[in-house]
Amino acid sequence: MSLKKINTVLAAAFILFILWFGTEYILSPETTAPGYGLPSRPSGDGDGFLIIKGIRDVVLALVLGILLVTGHRRALGWVLLVEALAAYGDMTNVLAHHGSVATALGVHCLTATLMVVNGLLIVHETRNAAVAQRTPAPQPA
Repeated sequence: MSLKKINTVLAAAFILFILWFGTEYILSPETTAPGYGLPSRPSGDGDGFLIIKGIRDVVLALVLGILLVTGHRRALGWVLLVEALAAYGDMTNVLAHHGSVATALGVHCLTATLMVVNGLLIVHETRNAAVAQRTPAPQPA
């Protein structure tokens, strides 16, 4: 299997995973929240804040999906690298609030790191194409 196909499958998997997870936060925040890794739910009605996380995740997935579908592979690689910061931020949030270390590392950090790897692979895959576009074609004499 070519590097391009592997990168495409990985990117599509991230898109579907992030889209699914974000949708779960929007549709049923009270049942999805415990999987985030924080030690306790906020008192009162905190569902609005959880829905914000869901909307963020859906938007992140849609941006990746648009870049994948439209064939902007180099931009897809860079956006994967940037969007990994959201997952690293989630990991930091869980750890800073004495949440589950297993969830922080096994879900958030692992997801972010795999996004970075996929992003770097896509940037590497598209590097030769970007260099070729910048190099002028030889002119006949």
